[in-house]
Formats: sequence, C-alpha cells, structure tokens
Amino acid sequence: MDTNEMSIYRQPPATFHCGKTGRIDAVELKCLLVSKGVRVDSEIYRRFGKDFRINPNPMTCNSMKLPDGTNVQLTDVEFHLRHLMRTLSWNSLKLMRYSSQLATPFQLKVSEDKPALFHNKEFVCYVSFHGKSEFYKQKTSSGLPFTGNAVLQGCDFVSFQCLWYCEYAASGNPCQYCFSGADFEARARRKKPQPAAVAASDVAEIVRYAVQNDRVDSVQITGGSTFSGKKEHRHIVNYLNAIAGCGAKPEGEILLYITPPDDFAYIDEYFSLGADRIACSIEVWDEKRAEIITPGKIRFTTRERHLNALTYITEKFGKDKAFCNFIIGLESLETLKEGATWLAERGIIPSASVWMPMGQPVMGSMAAPDIDYFRRVKDLLAGLYVRHNLSPAGGCGLNVCIEKDIFRYAIRSSRNAEKRKSSVVTTHPFLIYKN
Repeated sequence: MDTNEMSIYRQPPATFHCGKTGRIDAVELKCLLVSKGVRVDSEIYRRFGKDFRINPNPMTCNSMKLPDGTNVQLTDVEFHLRHLMRTLSWNSLKLMRYSSQLATPFQLKVSEDKPALFHNKEFVCYVSFHGKSEFYKQKTSSGLPFTGNAVLQGCDFVSFQCLWYCEYAASGNPCQYCFSGADFEARARRKKPQPAAVAASDVAEIVRYAVQNDRVDSVQITGGSTFSGKKEHRHIVNYLNAIAGCGAKPEGEILLYITPPDDFAYIDEYFSLGADRIACSIEVWDEKRAEIITPGKIRFTTRERHLNALTYITEKFGKDKAFCNFIIGLESLETLKEGATWLAERGIIPSASVWMPMGQPVMGSMAAPDIDYFRRVKDLLAGLYVRHNLSPAGGCGLNVCIEKDIFRYAIRSSRNAEKRKSSVVTTHPFLIYKN
C-alpha cells in the first residue's frame, strides 16, 4: 500500500448534501455520477485542460477526485452522446426516445477559480483532477495511437479495454450494455472487417510509457469473448511476455479478464507469466435476465464454465486471486446478493462496475437505479469483503469500478465502530461488534 492509498484510509468518511437525495457518502455520490453523467461547462476545459488530465474527447476517459480522494469517472454527457451518434450511428429520434432517462442533475463548472460539482444548481463539493499527462498524444513506433486503445485510470492503472474483438458480439450476441460490443455487431451487420488484435509490441510500448511517465504501476488486460480458447491464449501469452520484457515492468498488479477456457492449463500459464488476478466475469447473476443481457456468455461459455474456472483459480492459487465482475444496476438486489454471496463464501471477489446507461439501452431501458439501490449494494459488498477477508484490486481507485471504494468504506467504518466500542453492543450497517 503506497503513501497516497494510506492517506485515503486515514481520512474520515466524507458526506455530501445532494438535493432531495439528502446526505450521501463518497461511494454513493460516485455511483450517481457514473450512472448519470455530468454536464461539464466548457470553461472547465479551458481553465484546467492545460495543467490537468481533463479533455473534451470522451476517448480519454476523464476522471475527477472527490475531496476524500475517491476517483470518479467523469462522463461529459453532451460530448459522450455526440460520440455515440457518430460511432454507433445513433440518430436524434433514438436519443429523443430515451431523453428523459438520460437527463442528469449534475453540473461541473468553475466556482471561485476551482472546479465545483453542483446538483440541480446547488453546490455539492469542490473536486480536483489528476496531473497533466501527455499520454493521449502518443503513438507507438508502429503508428498506433494510444487514444482509443488504452486509458489511464485513477493514479496507478493503465487499462486496455478491448485488445481483440468480441466474437460473440460479431455473431449477433453482444452484451447489451457494452459499447464495444455494439460496434462489433454493427461492423458485422454492415459486412465490414473487424479490427485486428493490438500487437503485443504496441501493448509493451504503451505500458512502458505509462510506467515511466505517468507513475502507473498496474495494468488491466481485457479483450472480447472468443469461441476459441487457443486463439485467446495466444493473445494473452504474447501480451504477458511483452509486458515482462518491456523494460519497465509494472510493480503493482496485472489484472487479466478472460473468457473461461475449456483447458484450465491455460490459466496456470497465465499466472506463471505474471498475471496477479484473473476475472471470469458473469456480469448478471439472474440467469433469466442474463439470457437477454449477456446472451453469448450464457449460450456459448455457459454459467457452469464461468463458475468452474473461478473455483479452480481459488482452489489452486488461493483466496483473492479470482474475481467476477457484476454490472451494478442491471438486476435486483436479491439476485445480486445471491451471486455475490456465493462467490465470496468461496474466496472469489465479487467486483462491481456501475452501469453507464448513456448509450446502450438494456432490456429497453436507460434508467439508472436510485440511491437506495446503490446504498444497499455498497453495504452488501462491504459486509462480504469484511466477513470473508477479501481485498479487491484497484490501488487508489478505478473510474467506474467501485469495489476498492467500498473496501475502503468498510475499513473506515470498521475502525470507527471499533473506536465506539463499549460494553454495549454497537450495531454497524453490516457488522455487529461486541466488547
């Protein structure tokens, strides 16, 4: 744990007044901001773009920091929707259909020479940005631009969001929430070629630059779902070998997101080549909803293979080595609880990404959950992390994922409860402490 992360743990939990929603904490505010997006005043870009990592291009994956250090995806709704209309061929009529669901109450504008967050014109808090970076101006020696192929997340991660295309999406079975999957499906419908997998040498150059110039120490490797375990295996082995030999190997973690293979020997090799944790993500536990939302994962990979792979990792490599992501906001709390509990009881980390409805309707809706749903998810996962001694990855925090933020919330709350301990039983939202 580095100095920055330790300072985040020591800070008291921050709370914010958010209109009729009332007082909420940093995790809850992050959930609302990610799911609703923000209207960013153009003055923000003019005033802070030269000295900080803030850019109107949605491909640069902007983020901001709340006063307690929580890292939050900053999706400028206006620029994001323009990008979707251009890349996914959305038209104005389609946007109008969901316009009421896409409205955001949040604004980011300059106040007293500082970036300030507002909710329906009421001040919420001042925010800050990560320091200036030249990352998105770079190209590899082969000419591949960093922008569109990798992003900086928080203060310590470089993430590759889709190194090879999703074969499930190209076959007409994309996950409904996935922007990349929608693009692959559209290409297939128009009989356009799918993009080639990013070369391992390019990945190595991007990692080396991020480590040497942006103080990055961890890497996320992600690609599309594949029908052939052998093909995906070749990609991953090449990437891991290239990163190991890039001359600036990350000192933190390498997170690997894979399609569960038929042959689990591939998993053994990934760990031997430097992967620190491996995800086989189910995304939606409710199988009836999953058949509609994640059709490829259900039809081709199957739920059984996902769970078998996750269990294999934990049994062979230990607790915390396997994790499974859920898209928060796509199913009931009851089914999410069932799935997250099943995983946590077996030493598998249930991780969590907040659903970003701005762009892809899921089951005919783009309506984000309310604060009560997010609050209950937070307390559910916090309890599971503490009871089963699970420690999610994430360094100082990722943009859309909230598991590390929830973990910090759990640790802070536990410490506060310990301080309040007396001969009387003290009840905590997810734990009971006795003297």
